[in-house]
Amino acid sequence: MIAIPALDLRDGACVQLVGGSYDQERLRLEDPREVARNWASLGFQRLHLVDLDAATGRGSNEQLVIELLREREASVQVGGGVRDADAIERLLSQGADRVVVGTRAIEDESWMARAASRFPGQIIVAADVRDRRVVTHGWERTLSRDVVDVIAQLNALALAGLLVTAVHREGKLGGTDLELMEDVVEASNHPVLASGGITTIDDLRALEERGVASAIIGMALYTGVLDARTIAEEFTEEIKT
Repeated sequence: MIAIPALDLRDGACVQLVGGSYDQERLRLEDPREVARNWASLGFQRLHLVDLDAATGRGSNEQLVIELLREREASVQVGGGVRDADAIERLLSQGADRVVVGTRAIEDESWMARAASRFPGQIIVAADVRDRRVVTHGWERTLSRDVVDVIAQLNALALAGLLVTAVHREGKLGGTDLELMEDVVEASNHPVLASGGITTIDDLRALEERGVASAIIGMALYTGVLDARTIAEEFTEEIKT
């Protein structure tokens, strides 16, 4: 399994939120470029970059995203407000290795099928989950469908992976939702990326044992609860499915 630091962008800064709530910003670092350089210097091979403002319709950090892609401190996957093929193509042309698509991928099945056909192996679909229900539009809309049902509609597509975030655990340093992630791995034909609540090295090892390909880590790295260098050294090989 590979460990991937999260870089969540808000108003030009790198932030960490609690429970997916914009009202609960716990951490803010004003220079995301320096943050990216730091994670790369510690040995992380990939970064997970998300434009939170674009995801929720509050604005855009597009120029900052482009600058971070151009610096190429590490392999970068980018998401947040990506809702059309032009945006996917633009991010890939700017240097993103993979593009993360959430809301439209979940809500528009035919569009997602066309996008996956046009960009095979380059799109990660993000399913943000709160108590097993998928939430979209920056965690503000809850769908009636269980995450496993959503996964079923994606299994036939040529995706790079499926990112499942346990939003109810996000930023709380209370441990990941292992039962959820185990069910997701079992249901998915694609490599699974897990996020939300990862706090200890035992959390990471448990995810690896359950077949998770990648783990995206935020609060535990930023607060020093996890030793970044140790994590970068141990979790370096992505599980393929």
